[in-house]
Amino acid sequence: MPATQYNFADLFESIVDGLPDNEALVVDGTKRFTYAQLEKRVNRLAHVLQRVGVKAGEHVGLYLMNGNEYVEGMLAALKLRAVPINVNYRYVEDELRYLMSDADLVAVIHERQFAPRLAAIRGGLPKLRACLAVEDASGADLSATGSLDYENALATASDERDFEPRSPDDLFFIYTGGTTGMPKGVMWRHEDLFFAGLGGGNPAGPPVESPAQLVENAKERYHATIFSVPPLIHGAAQLAVLITFNWGDRAVLLTKFDAAKVWELVQNEKVNSINIVGDAMARPMIEELGREGASYDASSLFVLASSGAAFSDSVKEEFRRVLPNLMMMDNFGSSETGSLGMSGERVSGPDAKTGIRFMMNERAAVLDDDGKPLAPGSGLVGRLALRGHIPVGYYKDEKKSAATFVTLNGERWVIVGDLGTVEEDGRITVFGRGSVCINTGGEKVFPEEVEIALKAHASIYDCVVVGVPDSRWGERVAAIVELRPGHSLTMADLDVHARKHVASYKCPRELHLVEKLVRSPAGKPDYPWAKALATSGKYKV
Repeated sequence: MPATQYNFADLFESIVDGLPDNEALVVDGTKRFTYAQLEKRVNRLAHVLQRVGVKAGEHVGLYLMNGNEYVEGMLAALKLRAVPINVNYRYVEDELRYLMSDADLVAVIHERQFAPRLAAIRGGLPKLRACLAVEDASGADLSATGSLDYENALATASDERDFEPRSPDDLFFIYTGGTTGMPKGVMWRHEDLFFAGLGGGNPAGPPVESPAQLVENAKERYHATIFSVPPLIHGAAQLAVLITFNWGDRAVLLTKFDAAKVWELVQNEKVNSINIVGDAMARPMIEELGREGASYDASSLFVLASSGAAFSDSVKEEFRRVLPNLMMMDNFGSSETGSLGMSGERVSGPDAKTGIRFMMNERAAVLDDDGKPLAPGSGLVGRLALRGHIPVGYYKDEKKSAATFVTLNGERWVIVGDLGTVEEDGRITVFGRGSVCINTGGEKVFPEEVEIALKAHASIYDCVVVGVPDSRWGERVAAIVELRPGHSLTMADLDVHARKHVASYKCPRELHLVEKLVRSPAGKPDYPWAKALATSGKYKV
């Protein structure tokens, strides 16, 4: 590997060679792999993918729950210079068809339980050549997908590391729902994402100067146990595992979130750091920790970090009361930026805007309407942006790429969609999205997508979807509906209909019936009116 080449597969192999006997991965407390053992399984899978025709630059879908197979699929694709694609297992058929077609998948590694959904859309995926099924005891029929058995395929493949040279220009995609409707693929060069999303191999200090330094640091440091709880279908969770591997540390995964199982793993695996998604996971965790009769040893735990949604002050206070020495961090970033910074406190800014103050990295700025960075302490509100190591753009979407990744005054920036102001000390207070995206438990919900689905109901004449505050999820989806004359609608009816068209987390949890929806003169939804109505509880069914 060249001295200055930062490629994820190369970096993983260098850690394997330097620390082969270190435990790399633990799943559910029952499946364990050293770096050498994981490397052999990854090499076998890479050869299986080669056998079914996967080539450099092609895309492999990971339609999986958390597990070693997800990690293996990600690394195997990278070894071949192919691109792993995160597929949200909560998606219904229409959403899956869109994502898999947009991503040009040539192969899919999937849980057996997902075979019926995959079979239903495979006819619309002409580029899909092969499927591998991970056994899950579901007994789902594989005949329509023609899926190979994952473990049987690995058993017949070579575990040799005999792949072609790689490049820091190889791509890594993160598919995100974001704030602009249907999922879109954010394209990163490995080298850019290494520095922007993986902390340059040293998130706690200055970036490494070479891949060799990464290995030397891993050999010398204390080896921690890092528990990434969220689904690996989200970019932050994938990056958390890659960061863990870059340090030569041990990654712990849980197939599916369960608060009691989280604390059992913390106790049994002596976990030092946990990554979760805001109150959606933190609230049930602290409730389980305080449950009558519950007894967990969390003395090994030093850090509880959140990505995708900030902790509420009340949840932070509960954790501090029970675990006073625990460091709680709100990590700020997105699929388009990688890690931007960590938070200090919730504050009020200009015009009584409520925001969260973050210590940002040196590549972040707040831009005014002319694209110039705001001076610290100016009191002005602008658009949060990032320069330096940023993505190439969105896959197959030049229009959205041009709107998000812009060149201003001779410098290339990514405009992330949040409004903010720069404080006197250089910290940045973020006031939230300038759009109407709903953040529910770290999942991003685009209202127009849900509105289109709801309008297919025979009783609905018009509707608007907004987010309202929720003590656990941060926000929950609420629907303000205008019915057709003579029709009626219950929350149960709406739920049944919505679940046929969108993933469950996008489905409304509240229904508000109004005689007439308020829209702008141009016919656009009046989201501030709708949000105020929903938050007031008026007309709630």
